[in-house]
Amino acid sequence: MIVKTPPMGWNSWNTFGPNINDELIRTTADAMVENGLLEAGYNYLVIDDCWSLRERDENGKLVADPVKFPHGMKDVADYVHSKGLKFGMYSCAGTRTCADYPGSFDHEYVDAKTFAEWGVDFLKYDYCFRPNYVPGHLLYKKMGNALANSGRDILFSACSWGAHETHKWIKTTGAHMWRSTGDINDSWASIRDLAKHQLNIWDYNGAGCFNDMDMLVVGMNGKGNVAVTGCTYEEYKSHFSIWAFLNSPLMIGCDIRNMTEETRSILLNKDIIAINQDPACRQAYIIEGDNWWAGRVYMMAKRLNDGDIAIGVFNLGDNDEWPNFQLDSIGLGYATGKKLVWRELWTGETGESVDVMRFHGMAPHSCRVYRGKIVDA
Repeated sequence: MIVKTPPMGWNSWNTFGPNINDELIRTTADAMVENGLLEAGYNYLVIDDCWSLRERDENGKLVADPVKFPHGMKDVADYVHSKGLKFGMYSCAGTRTCADYPGSFDHEYVDAKTFAEWGVDFLKYDYCFRPNYVPGHLLYKKMGNALANSGRDILFSACSWGAHETHKWIKTTGAHMWRSTGDINDSWASIRDLAKHQLNIWDYNGAGCFNDMDMLVVGMNGKGNVAVTGCTYEEYKSHFSIWAFLNSPLMIGCDIRNMTEETRSILLNKDIIAINQDPACRQAYIIEGDNWWAGRVYMMAKRLNDGDIAIGVFNLGDNDEWPNFQLDSIGLGYATGKKLVWRELWTGETGESVDVMRFHGMAPHSCRVYRGKIVDA
């Protein structure tokens, strides 16, 4: 399997944690189609931890909890597939999962075969309770090999939280995406900290193996398994924009069966999604500008597949800011005889710039995202 753009979908953990069951997964699959999420590109539905019994069966196989999933996982997978979606599950590289269910350590091949037989298309693979005497890269190589030889294309989502210098070895394991951060929670502080951390390792991102900044908390509104303070609409917009701009997989974590119109407007913004799903998958870079807002405002750019330039300006600080930069900083100086004709992707505002782009009065925790086309001045 070659993954050409960041995976998109929904994961059960952020909102529901251990409170998952057959009905939840089926109604969520329905909602992914009915609410336009599948059409927008969100095609993976992933069940996280707490789906199995506490122990394996007499043959050493994982068993779905018969109370939560009375018809078994194959039946659930078949229903998800019937909706045009792909089905994802969870396991762990350790002896136990993070919630103390059976992990896949020393059972990698039997588990990969089981997942393939059930019709699994995506495996999130966590890092709890790992034996200290086995290096992390070997744990992920074992499961990577097992999945590649399972007889089914299964997307390998490595979740080692960036520990033990994951960035240096993760691509050798066959992983298609890898958790480059610690766990997210539903607060602006968490979003801000994960975003800043990503800037140190974004050069390891790229087509085939994407840096995963953790699941989205857009639309949780202070409710659910990882809820803390919740966020404002503007903060959720910035969160979604940063994840999209940095080519992170976009895995929704809210209850999509009960989305507000504000949540829908964020998650279904086709222009922001297009930046994330651009086929070139080029990395963003920091735009050099005046530095008096350093550490508070981050200005980024990346060239898209059709020659357009995406520009993201993110005020992570707690005060209004007035950043700007010269177009020379993105290779478009005045002497080129060109200008940038742009559209802001949240408001629809349009304009053009010849030498400088200015962003007046950016509110705390807000963002502006532009798509610009280079034309004759």
